[in-house]
Amino acid sequence: MRKPAPRSLRLAALHLGCVLVLALGQAPVVAAELLRVLAWPGYADPDIVQAFEARHRVKVEITFIGSDDVMWEKLAVGQGRDFDVFAVNTAELQRYIDTGISVPVDQQRIPNTGRQLPRFRDLAAISGLVRDGKAYAIPYTYSTMGLIYDRQRFATPPDSIAVLWDPGYRGQILAFNGSSHNFSLAAQALGLESPFRIPEAQMRDAIDKLIALRRNVLTFYSLPEESVELFRSQRIAVMFANYGTQQVQQLRKAGINIGYVLPREGVFAWLDCWSITRGARNRALAEAWIDHMLDRAASKALVDRQGLANTTDSTGAPAAADRIIWLQPVEDVGRRTALWEQILSGERHVADRSPH
Repeated sequence: MRKPAPRSLRLAALHLGCVLVLALGQAPVVAAELLRVLAWPGYADPDIVQAFEARHRVKVEITFIGSDDVMWEKLAVGQGRDFDVFAVNTAELQRYIDTGISVPVDQQRIPNTGRQLPRFRDLAAISGLVRDGKAYAIPYTYSTMGLIYDRQRFATPPDSIAVLWDPGYRGQILAFNGSSHNFSLAAQALGLESPFRIPEAQMRDAIDKLIALRRNVLTFYSLPEESVELFRSQRIAVMFANYGTQQVQQLRKAGINIGYVLPREGVFAWLDCWSITRGARNRALAEAWIDHMLDRAASKALVDRQGLANTTDSTGAPAAADRIIWLQPVEDVGRRTALWEQILSGERHVADRSPH
């Protein structure tokens, strides 16, 4: 007759059996699908993101950027594989189309495009969105890039971008840390025919103008919140508002007595759009994100929280349309970036040409 196993072994076997039963009966843990979004500050508030996550049962990973140069670095390094959808202005979109990072998007798959104002539904009429009959982005938000000034420092509002170079305000000026925008600003200050196409013969003048700007400003900011804190703490007189009405709203909410003007030379303006990368893991989910950002809640948040205009109604739309200069692709964005880095670093002699 076989002897029974010792009690300790029987208990161990019983314990192991329970563990196996529990393990076999437990449903496998499946990680939620991840949507990777590259966006500007204010474009993806937590509650807006959480609503999307709950609706689609996914996770959203938001990466915020503070300049077009940084956006290019993040997308170009992986040729778009590291993100699924990104917010980009119409002028910058061109290099993402050129490199294949941005892929065509179908309006029919994004129902809320039907809520947009007619001028934003007609993608072919918007410069830079359509190539070879295919649309590469969906309009989202826009703003002018005017001058913000301290009302207590000016008897009359400054009405020219020349104020950024005024030595009377040296160390009391804020400008944006962006290569393309700053070269366009310098070209405008020089009175060149096109701020987006600087002729070779005038490039040296533009460089010198930006060196003079670097010497006159307190610093160059990247994020809107950074500019607000600097404006408050450093008693800034004038700021070039890259984020436009978004900064106006933030400064006023902070209780700072500021004014906002569109310079007489004309005011730059950007139109930011959502585009899908060729590395998108789930294109349908990326399209759903764009659709979500055009719904009533997200569109209203742009106006109420950020002070920005949306593309579904006219609330917050900029005035003085005849003075607006919409951003366009520049003559050589890579060269502008390389030259700007030299200018910003304070190099004594900035080369007219940079390696391509």
